[in-house]
Amino acid sequence: MSGPVPVIEIATAEDPRVSGYLDLRDAQLSRRQGLFVIEGRQTLRTVFEGRRFQPQSFLLSHATWRALEAEIASYSPDTPVYRAETEILAAIAGFPIHRGCLALVRRPPPISVEELLRTSAPKMGPSRLLVLEGLTNHDNVGAAFRNAMAFGVDAIVLCPRCCDPLYRKAIRTSLGGSLRVPFARAENWPEDLDPLQSAGYRLVALDPDGEDTLHGSSASVGDRLAIIVGTEGPGLSEKVRERADHGVKIEMAPGIDSINVATAAAIALHHYGPRRRQEG
Repeated sequence: MSGPVPVIEIATAEDPRVSGYLDLRDAQLSRRQGLFVIEGRQTLRTVFEGRRFQPQSFLLSHATWRALEAEIASYSPDTPVYRAETEILAAIAGFPIHRGCLALVRRPPPISVEELLRTSAPKMGPSRLLVLEGLTNHDNVGAAFRNAMAFGVDAIVLCPRCCDPLYRKAIRTSLGGSLRVPFARAENWPEDLDPLQSAGYRLVALDPDGEDTLHGSSASVGDRLAIIVGTEGPGLSEKVRERADHGVKIEMAPGIDSINVATAAAIALHHYGPRRRQEG
């Protein structure tokens, strides 16, 4: 049984021991160090529950330390814990830390789309993947991961232009979904869609100009489906549309041709989701 976790008191934002937390508004900081940042007690508990990620250090308020001491001692007893007053936390991070909880977590090595299919997708039977093209807004990416978690998606593929799902804001918007749903970033686009088809997935492109409506689509609820969504405005690229097995549009009120990309993904994932799979 492990002993008490040593706590390091931080009295000033200039303390070099917490230099990794300085000005977390810089999105490149953590990527340069091979780390990413999480905030909030529940998000940290998601890391503990999933056991996919290894924290490198914690920066906590006194109240948060009291709330998480037992869990940190159980999951990561040898990881440094820095503790500071709330105003010191804000001075270090560059913004108010209302939740009193930050952690630097080791970023896992990137994996290929083929490896994602081998490790995270069922080899046979119904399966759902979500594919994101051109999503450069962290809120949209985070919301897409939240929807994927809610509707039982097996994994997510991001095109090279999509923003980082492990960026602090995306993690927060995802409610931990980007820490739960496995993902891979394609290196070659859209050629990296080919392994999905080779694995038996039918590519369903959500497209306002699609030939089928969602409810009239010939894609069966029992199929292996990769549902592809693109950014608002330009939508999906022509090369992706050409590769898709189905072009599907969501019926809307007259004069309306688009909705938020995460909302569109949620509608499609619900339509083809776990409940429908069981019925199929």
